[in-house]
Amino acid sequence: MQIAVDISLYPLTADYIPPIKGFIERLQARPGLALEYNSLSTQVRGDLDTVFEALREEIRTAFAGRDRAVVVLKVIGGPVPPAGA
Repeated sequence: MQIAVDISLYPLTADYIPPIKGFIERLQARPGLALEYNSLSTQVRGDLDTVFEALREEIRTAFAGRDRAVVVLKVIGGPVPPAGA
């Protein structure tokens, strides 16, 4: 089953850009995921198991840092339209 997940990561630190960039770069490096971006969030598309395995690991990494963070996920299931549709 294909899904799309809209992700917003909010590191609770003044130096918030490096954790966000790292999170996105690690997701980009994973096979089987397609990413799209806007100014507020990143959308990850792929197989349900592949997407959630990647998110589980990357959220764990985000929470393992020195600073606290908030992660907001919106999951879109069912037939996922192609990018830009």
